[in-house]
Formats: sequence, structure tokens, C-alpha cells
Amino acid sequence: MTSLHQAPAAHRAVPAAFAAAAVLLAGCASTRLDAQWSDPQLSANQLRGARIMVACEAHDLVIKRICQDQLAAEVVARGATPVIAPDTTNPAPGRPLGDDQYLNAARSEGARAVWTHYVAPAAASSGSGVSVGLGAFGIGGGSVRGGLGVSVPVGGGHTSFGYALNSRVTDARSGRLLWTAKATAPPSNDLNLQLHELSKTVFGAADKSQLF
Repeated sequence: MTSLHQAPAAHRAVPAAFAAAAVLLAGCASTRLDAQWSDPQLSANQLRGARIMVACEAHDLVIKRICQDQLAAEVVARGATPVIAPDTTNPAPGRPLGDDQYLNAARSEGARAVWTHYVAPAAASSGSGVSVGLGAFGIGGGSVRGGLGVSVPVGGGHTSFGYALNSRVTDARSGRLLWTAKATAPPSNDLNLQLHELSKTVFGAADKSQLF
């Protein structure tokens, strides 16, 4: 009797895994706006010519400073005046700070609103070119752990990260959220360019919402 040889399930799963990775890479080929929301009662041009307190939150100080410079530059480019937020300590690293950290300072500076950017890793790419989404980011044990249950080795191979930027605008007087958006960039070694593209993307969305 002739028996048919069947490939092990693990072998059959390998092409499917690479196909899934290819789909993921194709979907993350450029910086994209994931979502945005604005208060239905938001008045057009509410921030035109206003003083705006700008704040950036990030795990790394260098990312925070680059983000803050770019945020201030975008505000200036739209005819408003940026006011740099005071440095704050995050009691829960990895999570955005609440607006209460900035509102009193914004009011004392005469700012009409607080504009906050929160930057965090969203994806990792190893030297093999495979990109993995990071639902819950963590580093340890020689690997970068993602929310998909996949580890990307960092020892012996270069790993670049793609970041997500959560942007929000809060009315300084009432503390009411006026507008928020999220953008995501693909993994890249050029962090300055990546943050620049993220900032441009969310401000493009803000322009369409007629904040200025």
C-alpha cells in the first residue's frame, strides 16, 4: 500500500506566517492617520492667534525634546504662540499624564489651550526586515516583546522602531477635550524624520478640523 507523506503542520504554518508579516509590512509602509475626533461643539478657528501650552510625553528624554520642538514649530507656523509646558514627573511610566498636570500652568500663562503629544513605540523591525506590532511594549531578556506574543531579538541584530503619536487639545479654562488624533509611523532608523512625519500628519488632520 502506498502511503501519502504529509508535511508537518509546523512546516505548513511557516509560509502563512511570512505571508502575514508581508501583509503587515504592506499596511505600514508609510505614516498614517489612524483616527481623529473633535468636539461637536468646537468652534472653527478656535486656536487662531492664541497662546497654546505645548507638552510632549515620551519614555526617552531625547524623543520628548525633539517632539516638543516640532510641536512648537507647527503651532508657530499656524500663527499661534507656543508656551512650553513645565517638566513633569510621570508616576506611571508608559501611560499618558492627565491634563491636570498642565491646566493650572496654562491658565497662569494665559494659554487658551493645552496641546499634548504622547509618543510611544508601536512596531519593531529586526534586521531580517520582519515588522511586528507592539500592543504592549517591553524590553528584557535580550528581546523586544510585543503584544502579539512575538519577541524580536536585539542582541546580534539591529532593531528599529516605529512610533505612534497620540495628540490631544484641551481647553485650558474648562478642561474640556476639544480634539484628539492618533498617527502611526513604520519602523525607521531616522527618528527625527519619523517624529516630523507624525507631527505633520496629526497637524494636517487638525487643519482639516479648522482648529486654526
